[in-house]
Amino acid sequence: MELATLAAQAGHRIDPATGAVAPPIYLSTTFERDADGSYPRGFVYSRAGNPNRQALEECLAQLEGGAAAAAFASGSAATAAVLQALAPGSHIIAPDDCYHGTRLLLREAFAPWGLDADFVDITDAAAVRAAVRPNTRLLWVETPSNPLLKVADIAELAGIAAAAGIRCACDHPWASPILQRPLALAAAARVRVFVRATSLGGTQSLIEHRASIEGPDTATPEDLLRLSIGVEHPDDLIGDLAQALG
Repeated sequence: MELATLAAQAGHRIDPATGAVAPPIYLSTTFERDADGSYPRGFVYSRAGNPNRQALEECLAQLEGGAAAAAFASGSAATAAVLQALAPGSHIIAPDDCYHGTRLLLREAFAPWGLDADFVDITDAAAVRAAVRPNTRLLWVETPSNPLLKVADIAELAGIAAAAGIRCACDHPWASPILQRPLALAAAARVRVFVRATSLGGTQSLIEHRASIEGPDTATPEDLLRLSIGVEHPDDLIGDLAQALG
């Protein structure tokens, strides 16, 4: 099956009760049990499973060629779920330029819980190997859409993790074009079509000065702007950037 067809139909079923082609939105929190106490329809409580979320997860698994998928409310929630699978006393190797929210989770939420993290340059395989300890349990890898455009060899990192007997987890955010110019904050202030906001992968085009968001300990250069391109006409976006950059 071609990808376009799979994307249109993956995870989709005709509603068995009504024949509706578009799936209804299931707002129920709880689901009925049969007289014998079983749940033959497969759903118990919305926190554990919901027909809409199940359809999304099935769709994602099929599109990615995976055995299964798990949908979360946010990327940070997914990150936290991975970290919570580790026991207190575990050691994690993370990129020195990882997502700001991931760094906050590791330092402020999971460090008091007993997780220890080292932040290293994951483009340097020797540095990664040197950071491995007997209690290392996870190598956290972020894709090349990070603000500094540093590209890591995922295969090599996975090999290091396998040799050390640890797991290698890779996030997969939407890739974002990066624009570097002097006086970046002033340029962001002059945009008319772009919205000055933090996010990736939405329908509206966004621009942000990442360094001013992450604070004084950021590794992001002061003269860097991050763009998330939406569905507006390219000419409008190009023109807006041209006038903002002067």
